[in-house]
Amino acid sequence: MGGINPAGRTSGHQAFRRTVLDALPADQQRQTLEGLAALMQLVEHSEKGWHDRTGQPVDSPAQSLREQVLNHTLVRCNEDPRFLDPGLPANRQASLQLAEPLRFTLRRRQLPDSLPDTWQVRELDAREVEVTVPAGVFETLLPDAQIPKVRAAAQLPSGFDPASLYRSVHHPRGLSMAVFGASDCLGASGFSWETLRQTLNPDHIAVYAGNSIGQLDDSGWGGLMKSLVSGQRATSKQMPLGYGQMPADFLNAYVLGSVGGTGAVLGACASFLYNLRLGIEDIRAGRRRVVMVGTADAPITPEIIEGFRAMGALADDASLKALDALELLTDADYQRASRPFARNCGFTMAEASQFVLLMDDALALETGADILGAVPEVFVNADGFKRSISAPGIGNYLTLGKAAALTRDILGEKGLRERTFLHAHGTSTPKNRTTESHVLDEIARANGISDWPVAAIKAFIGHSQGSAAGDQLASALGSFAHGMIPGIPTLDAVADDVYADRLRFSQTTMAFKADASFINAKGFGGNNATGVVLSPDVTERLLLQRHGAAAISAWKARREAVRAGAAAYLAQADAGQYAPRYQFGEEVLEGPELEIHADRIHIPGYAQAVSLSSDNPFGRIDEESSQ
Repeated sequence: MGGINPAGRTSGHQAFRRTVLDALPADQQRQTLEGLAALMQLVEHSEKGWHDRTGQPVDSPAQSLREQVLNHTLVRCNEDPRFLDPGLPANRQASLQLAEPLRFTLRRRQLPDSLPDTWQVRELDAREVEVTVPAGVFETLLPDAQIPKVRAAAQLPSGFDPASLYRSVHHPRGLSMAVFGASDCLGASGFSWETLRQTLNPDHIAVYAGNSIGQLDDSGWGGLMKSLVSGQRATSKQMPLGYGQMPADFLNAYVLGSVGGTGAVLGACASFLYNLRLGIEDIRAGRRRVVMVGTADAPITPEIIEGFRAMGALADDASLKALDALELLTDADYQRASRPFARNCGFTMAEASQFVLLMDDALALETGADILGAVPEVFVNADGFKRSISAPGIGNYLTLGKAAALTRDILGEKGLRERTFLHAHGTSTPKNRTTESHVLDEIARANGISDWPVAAIKAFIGHSQGSAAGDQLASALGSFAHGMIPGIPTLDAVADDVYADRLRFSQTTMAFKADASFINAKGFGGNNATGVVLSPDVTERLLLQRHGAAAISAWKARREAVRAGAAAYLAQADAGQYAPRYQFGEEVLEGPELEIHADRIHIPGYAQAVSLSSDNPFGRIDEESSQ
């Protein structure tokens, strides 16, 4: 796994450890804080130890920079300069009543292509003209700076800029995050991608990655859509780079060089699970052996935040003040903006990039993969008829019910009841706290569960839209590794309208030995999905049953070298030394370089050819009878 979110880097469980920091042993706390300080470019590491950007030694970053790291990760007051004083840049329509003609000079190239009939234009020289507008009504736009109505946000750790780590040129933020996330995933896997792909048919690799709303910042569709009214020129990159499937396209073209399966499914907040489902189905069907799955969402822009605020979905400043009867909001108040299952007023916008590498079990054993867990299935159901397209419905009862039934079949009744926990969607909206808790509580009742632990990590990292379930999955893998479930620190008390008879909510970290976790998503439009993720221990026991003790023993022996490669990468990453894979213009192939046969195509750089044979379920026409 790899990626980045407001809690830090996904690999090595750094982001997870940030959410359970106070419950960690002292050495792991130190490692986490040092790694985050390096990620945030507060310190650098060399043979001489830690030092700041000017080269001055820093004896203990974990102590001296602790408060700075804590205050500039997770949910906090938006640090984007556009959301600070003097306010969001905007324009206001105005009708000016001119008492007398208005004269002004203008560069010739700034003249409108279509001049108003009443304007008089006189040339001053080759570059400038004088414009006279007659008295009367003059329609114009006046520059404005609007005070942001929403200041809470869950941005990536302050100081971290993925675009600065590789040769990016006008890449939308989401795509830069995708390049970093996929590279982090490959580095943490311990594999050399070039070596791994040589063992495979090129067609046995796939990438399913996207996001929920495309790239809507200025380098993508956001800049394109407002180019005419803002007076800016559209660029040749904004249109193609804005597409929602572009994270997959970038990975194929610049990170993996894959010619295998590709695509993306966009399903609002369930997008990550939709793409995960594609990977699972491909592997189970035998079409692919390695699939990279992921999402990268960067929706913290003035326009997107205003759109969600207009829906009444966000925790805006006025609502936060009313919720706690405050006159002013402090930094501490913004850090508590996201309150799943408590008295709340809306979700907090976040950004994140999450990627996982899936393998079929035979290949994982053959290559010595370090197995973090297993995902047997993702269930998806719609809501049916709805009053409002954004309102919750009944589909989530079906997805979680199916997930519980499968888990019961794998772990048994006792395993389901006592050794599983829930990763709730937990958006921090009043509607979600009621409807999702009813889903969780009812499925618990139906399965005889009396005290089901619930994690709701949006309290820490906000809602990253299509990447939200990826955040939850990475956190679940952290829980398996560390034996603890993040609490809900903003849960002062469970709200009165939350169904909690059979659910266990905790404000602090819970020690818990889990065999499985449920990754739940309730997305706008009725995009419901629930994924089941099994712990490494359970996965190994299932592999032992299927492949036998000898195969498991051989796998563990091969795993040592893979783990050593991963450890070397993580040591560099914790020191803030990143080198994302980005191979622009390298190893580009054209059609004449292929070796083409009727039954196969050989691609230079791949040891195995792509087979052109395929299953034919349609039957065959007898050539003689058809003449």
